[in-house]
Amino acid sequence: QAHLKESGGGLVRAGESLRLACATSEFTSAVYALGWYRQAPGKGREGLLCVSARGDTRYYDDSVKGRFTMSRDDAENTVYLQMNNLKPEDTAVYYCYIYLAGTYYWGRGTQVTVSS
Repeated sequence: QAHLKESGGGLVRAGESLRLACATSEFTSAVYALGWYRQAPGKGREGLLCVSARGDTRYYDDSVKGRFTMSRDDAENTVYLQMNNLKPEDTAVYYCYIYLAGTYYWGRGTQVTVSS
């Protein structure tokens, strides 16, 4: 059973940046994929981007291209989501996940609120 914990959320103003972290109990170098989703108030969970074991990045949401990037620190088993030029519509709970041995594991999320 893998465990993930997000951190780094908070309240920022439009145009500012945040970096979210996702600490995992698994070796990030051993998982098949790692990624981030978010869920805005009153909406379903939407995929943002993920990184494969080979290091290939795939974006699921064009609205974050050029603003959000992922990185990983395999020594710390941590994945990061750098979010720049935040917009009020980025307000959501952000979740990280890993895909390992055929199973998805999720964190409990961290709240990001962007004021206009």
